[in-house]
Amino acid sequence: MGDVFEFVMPSLGADMERGVLVEWLVTVGQHVDRGDLVAVVETDKGAIEVEIWTPGTVAELVVPEGSDVPVGTVLARLSGASATADPAPSAPPAADAPPAEPSPEPAPTPVVAVPPHSGRASPWARHLAAERGVDLTGVVGTGPGGAIVGADVPQARTKPVAAGTDADAMRRAVARAMERSKREIPHYYLGTEVDLTPTLAWLERRNAAVPPPQRVLPAVLFLAAAARAVREVPQVNGFWKDGRLEVSEAVHLGVAISLRGGGLVAPAVRDADRLDLGGLMAALDDLVRRARRGRLRGSEMTDATLTTTSMGDRGVSDIQGVIYPPQVAIVGFGRVVERPWIVDGAILPRSVVRVTLAGDHRAHDGHTGGLYLSAVANLLTNPESLA
Repeated sequence: MGDVFEFVMPSLGADMERGVLVEWLVTVGQHVDRGDLVAVVETDKGAIEVEIWTPGTVAELVVPEGSDVPVGTVLARLSGASATADPAPSAPPAADAPPAEPSPEPAPTPVVAVPPHSGRASPWARHLAAERGVDLTGVVGTGPGGAIVGADVPQARTKPVAAGTDADAMRRAVARAMERSKREIPHYYLGTEVDLTPTLAWLERRNAAVPPPQRVLPAVLFLAAAARAVREVPQVNGFWKDGRLEVSEAVHLGVAISLRGGGLVAPAVRDADRLDLGGLMAALDDLVRRARRGRLRGSEMTDATLTTTSMGDRGVSDIQGVIYPPQVAIVGFGRVVERPWIVDGAILPRSVVRVTLAGDHRAHDGHTGGLYLSAVANLLTNPESLA
């Protein structure tokens, strides 16, 4: 018959403590399989679609939509769940976190319902409002607890929305993670410059030979090189956990994405080293689109084993990244610039990109980091190996 499985509020980030259950995507009596989306949870980094990793039948939805609850709170119960099912994935544990002081009687976990007319809006409602220029302060919500849902957003355009608190909350969440990173992780930094002139010429020929939907951006070459170089230097791919490095066999490449309303997220492209350029381009396009709509999935926010960042589109040629704990490295790609370069004894203009690595000195050292950057550079100058 199977056991009863309790689906709890997952940790969707290293510093997440609470979340708002914005929307249930399932109903009582519905059967779910591994990987099905069951809920939308709102955190400081936006709305995230949460999967479930235990098959069964939804027996009870414990927490109503609009509730603000701590991580670990039981949200729903499943009947007929497999006793051998894998536990739901969660954010990697904090690195070197100090042990919590024992409490004789832990306080009960509160479930806070959103009061009527609280001004809370669902992520989809905020997206529609920003898209249509609607000021939500005058909109009456019909969702749970008076929350504004998509159907409440008027069709007519009104005055532009001022910068909201959502972006401020996201910045605070990112700042907390980066503060922790700089406090706990002994960073070391390396950089190298790569001549991309032949590579960009190859990419231009490749794109000219395929239909527009199959063409790729130079940024995809960077992602492919960062992911595949892990095969040669796996020590940069994993987590610092319990005082030691845990190398990940899978390469789930985090991609830093800036959001239009402000803030930053770094969802993961799963198994990025196994994707060809077309597959990576499709995955990147999908991630950016959903990130800016507030529709990322929980596993995408917790699975990254190595993160990449680039500010080339902002004109930045050199970026020194801050490692997202408990990961042990972050790779940066700058703007492709024209520079004088010596080729066969002659000084010629070449298209050059600067690639940087921030590494965790507890997990590896400059020698390892140098090997990794060399592998990235070798792949970037041999684009046929990335195709």
